[in-house]
Amino acid sequence: MEKSKSPEESRKLLDKITFDLTRSIVKRDELTNFWYFFLIMFAAVGLWGWFIQIRDGLGVTGMRDYVSWGMYIANFVFFVAVSLIGFLLSSALHLLKINWAKPISRVAEQVAIAAVALAGIIIVMDMGRPDRLLNVFIHGRFASPILWDVTVVTTYLTISILLFYIPLIPDLALLRDKGTDDIPKWKMKVYTLLALGWKGSAEQYKLVYHAMRILMLLILPVGLSIHTVTSWLFAATLRSGWDTTILGPYFVAGAFVAGAAAVVIVMYAYRQRYNLKDYFEDLHFDYMGKLLVFVCLVYLYFNINEFLVPAYKMKTAEGIHLRNLFTGNFSVMFWLAQTFGLILPILLMLCKYFRKPLPLTIISVFVLIASWVKRYIIVIPTLEHPFLPVQNVPDHFKHYSPTSIEVMITLFSFMAALLIITVLAKMFPVITIWEYAEDKGIEKEIISEPKN
Repeated sequence: MEKSKSPEESRKLLDKITFDLTRSIVKRDELTNFWYFFLIMFAAVGLWGWFIQIRDGLGVTGMRDYVSWGMYIANFVFFVAVSLIGFLLSSALHLLKINWAKPISRVAEQVAIAAVALAGIIIVMDMGRPDRLLNVFIHGRFASPILWDVTVVTTYLTISILLFYIPLIPDLALLRDKGTDDIPKWKMKVYTLLALGWKGSAEQYKLVYHAMRILMLLILPVGLSIHTVTSWLFAATLRSGWDTTILGPYFVAGAFVAGAAAVVIVMYAYRQRYNLKDYFEDLHFDYMGKLLVFVCLVYLYFNINEFLVPAYKMKTAEGIHLRNLFTGNFSVMFWLAQTFGLILPILLMLCKYFRKPLPLTIISVFVLIASWVKRYIIVIPTLEHPFLPVQNVPDHFKHYSPTSIEVMITLFSFMAALLIITVLAKMFPVITIWEYAEDKGIEKEIISEPKN
C-alpha cells in the first residue's frame, strides 16, 4: 500500500481511478453492438440445436450404447476446470496476502461464475429428458457420484457469486454516490438497489472483510471438491484410462492450467478494449506467466505419472488404450495437445519476453484450446474400448464422432460463457475500485464520502 495522500490529492486520484475503471460500463459503440449480436446469434443457433435434440431425442447426437458420453461431457469437464481459477486467484492467493493478484481477482470470479454456470447447463443439455432434472434432487441417492457432482457444482456457483458480490458492494455505493453522468440511469438504480444502503462505516468494512474471509476459506474445500468429485465420476469405474487413484489431483492440476490461461485472455481483452494498461500492468502478466509455468509443470508431472505407470505394467486393456493414444486414431490430437498445450508453453514462458501481455495471451489461447482437446481425449478413447466385446451392432456404434447438433450446442456453451463475462463487465467494474484506491493510499473516508 502506498503512503496516504492529502485529501485533495486523494479525491483527484479517486476520480481518475473511478473514471478509468467504469470505462467498461459506459463504453458502448458499434464494436460492442456487433459483439453482442455475434454472441447472441451463435447462442441462439445452439439453443435451436438443443430444441431439435429434445424433440427428436439423443439419437441426433453421435452418442450410442458404447460411447454414451461424448462432446457434452468433455465440455462439462472443461468448464468445471476453468471455473477452478476463482478458487486459486481470488481465494488462495488472497489469503496468502499476495497483493499482485488483487486487481485480477474480479476477473477470475467473472470467469469462474461463467464457467461453473455453463458446466451446470451442459449437464442438463446432455440429458435426454431434462424435464426429469428435479428427480436428481428429490430421489437422488447419496451413494451416487452424480449427486455429489450436482451438490458441489451448485455450492461452488453460490459461493462464487457471493465472493463476486460482497466485495462489489462498496463499489456499487461509490458508483451510486460518485458515478459519472455517462452511466445510464437504469444502471444507477440497479447500483442503488444492490448497494444495500452502504454508508462506508468502519463496521461495514469490517463486516465485508469478515464475510470475504469466511467465503475464501469455504471455497477452498468446495473448489477442490468440485473437480475431485468430477474425476471420481471417471475413476469409480474399472475402465482403462480412468481406473487410477491419481485422477483427482490430475484433474485439479489441469484445471489450474485451463483457468489461468482463460484469465490471461480476459485480462488482455479488458486491457486493450478499455485502455486499462495502467491497471493490468506488464507486471501482472509476468506474474500470471510465472504462475502458468508452475501449474503447467505440476500438470506435466501428473501427465507423465498417468502414462508411465500403466505403460510399465502394460496390461492388455491399458496397452490397447495407450497405443490408441500414442500411435492410433487419437495420436494426432494427443501429441498436439501435449506439445502445444504443455511442453512448448513451458519452454517459451521460461523466457521473460514471452511473459509480456501479447505473447502470453497467444500462448494462453493455445493452452486453453489444448485443455479442451485434452478433456475430449480423456472421455472418448476410453469409451470406444469397453471390456465387453462389441458385436452384433452397426459399425457406427463402435466409433464416435460428434454431429452438427453437438457442435451447435458446444458453440452455444462457449458463446453463453462469453456472454455472461461480457454482461458482468458491462454492468460492474472489472477491477475492485475501493481495494485499488486503498492500495494507492486513499483513505476509506474519502472513498465513502458523498459526491459534492
